[in-house]
Amino acid sequence: MIVGIALLVLLICLVIGVPIPLAFLGSAGAVSFMGGYNTTSLIVTGYNKLNSILLLTIPLFVLAGAIIDKGGIGEKLVGTVEKFVGRIKGGLGIVTVVSCAVFGAVSGSSSATLSCIGSIMTPRLKENGYSEGLIGALLASSGVLGILIPPSMLMILYAWSSGESVLACFIATVIPGIALIVLFSLVNLWYAKRDPNIKVYEKLIEDAKEKEEKKKLKKASKKRGESALPALFMPVIILGSIYGGILTATEAAALSVIYAIPIGVLYYKKIDMKTFKEAMIQAGETSGVIMAMLFSVMILSRLYISENLPQMILGFLTSISDNPIIIMLMVNVFMVILGMLMDDTSATILATPILLPVVTAIGISPIHFAAILGVNIGMGNITPPTAPLLYLGGRIAGSDVKKMLGPNMALILFAWIPVLILTTYFPNIALFLPKLLGYL
Repeated sequence: MIVGIALLVLLICLVIGVPIPLAFLGSAGAVSFMGGYNTTSLIVTGYNKLNSILLLTIPLFVLAGAIIDKGGIGEKLVGTVEKFVGRIKGGLGIVTVVSCAVFGAVSGSSSATLSCIGSIMTPRLKENGYSEGLIGALLASSGVLGILIPPSMLMILYAWSSGESVLACFIATVIPGIALIVLFSLVNLWYAKRDPNIKVYEKLIEDAKEKEEKKKLKKASKKRGESALPALFMPVIILGSIYGGILTATEAAALSVIYAIPIGVLYYKKIDMKTFKEAMIQAGETSGVIMAMLFSVMILSRLYISENLPQMILGFLTSISDNPIIIMLMVNVFMVILGMLMDDTSATILATPILLPVVTAIGISPIHFAAILGVNIGMGNITPPTAPLLYLGGRIAGSDVKKMLGPNMALILFAWIPVLILTTYFPNIALFLPKLLGYL
């Protein structure tokens, strides 16, 4: 009864637009009041959970991502990818997908990836003949790759909430992420083949009126590719230091900041005191919101666990069916709905303590569940009617959601759902790399 009312309070708060941290606190307040819990001890619990060295990775990666965004590194990455896959019909769509994946490996954030790469690629895609609806849908799904390609802030939060290895969680989502890159690209090529308005990118260059202009375009493309090398080395250095056992995840996050500042200031020369201040403010605001959210969710999850919510969910699911396949199907539906209602960070830190005991009780590995959760939350973020990242993609592309529904549904049916099914029911897709590298 208490848990039901608390969940209802949380749902109402989310629907009417209450900020997510306050919605979590409202639900926690309802449980605390009806259950007679000591609020002082709950506050201490929330503080103690935040007192973790691992959580320092969040503001550091957020700051590195902000510096990268302000430093123009995203445009350099796009230039490099264009050289390899931009010269076929539909090639710019593949450039968009791959650039989001690479930028996600640098920033670790889906919203940062979508905002940065989306602002760069939208004018190019429109010039290439892509419809606004296809651009918005492709950007929304591709932006989610930032939470699946390591280092992922989402997986850091999952590892912190579950007590699992950060490195194992990082690489559990790599194969699902690569599978999504391939399927997004194929769906994009299918649309490009059917749409006569979409041109070959090389043809745009050949249509330049002046030979000198063509030379400038090629020279600029070459320059973009060459100058992207320092940006491309960033994920290699960071992930190599982590997996090589040289640095912890927190130390690697600090290294990402130390690396990004001189690259942005001295090499790309896009960072000055003004832009650095803007990056610091942006990182501070984002980190503050995340920490407030973590504090409120830790209190709420502690209360839910005290009220035996995981056992209640497991009991409800097993009363319907004791088949693990059916149970995981229902868990997946629940997580997609959760991803539809809130952002990826909130959904992860709320779902992990509640659902992890449920899935481990039916034999699912916590590392396997990390990949399942990542794909689920990602799909939820682009699934109507709420779909927070879908709306962000629409705003960046200048498209109405109505125009995006067709391409978005094609991406869900032919990319997201197949990858989710494979990740859920074939554990080695998530566990192969962790086992290969000795983390399991």
